[in-house]
Amino acid sequence: MAKVEILKSLILEIKKKFSRQEANEILDVMHELEDNPRKGKLLTSVGGFVIKEIKYKGFRFYFITDGHKLKFLGAKDLTDLLLRFVRMSDKKRQQETIDEIRNVLQKIGPGGFS
Repeated sequence: MAKVEILKSLILEIKKKFSRQEANEILDVMHELEDNPRKGKLLTSVGGFVIKEIKYKGFRFYFITDGHKLKFLGAKDLTDLLLRFVRMSDKKRQQETIDEIRNVLQKIGPGGFS
C-alpha cells in the first residue's frame, strides 16, 4: 500500500472551489491511489520523478512520485512509495500547470512543493 500525501494548500483550494460533498469525493478518489498506485495518466518524467494526473469532471489533479519504484516494483513492494498531490487545474490551464510542476522539479526537486 502506497502513501498518499496531499498538500494543505491544495486541500484548501479544493474545499474553496467545490461543494463539501464534491470535495470529499475528490479527496476519496485521491486516497484510492493507496491501493492502486499505478492509476492515473502518465504525463512526463523529470529526473526520475513521474508527473501523473487524475481527472474529476473538468479538472485535473497532478501528483508526483518516484518513477523507478512505480515501474519496476511489484504491487507488494510498493509499501514505501509516496504519491504527493501538488497542483490542480482546469482544462484551459493544463499545460501551464504541467510546465510549472516540471520547472519546480528541475530547479528545486520534490521538496519545492509546500
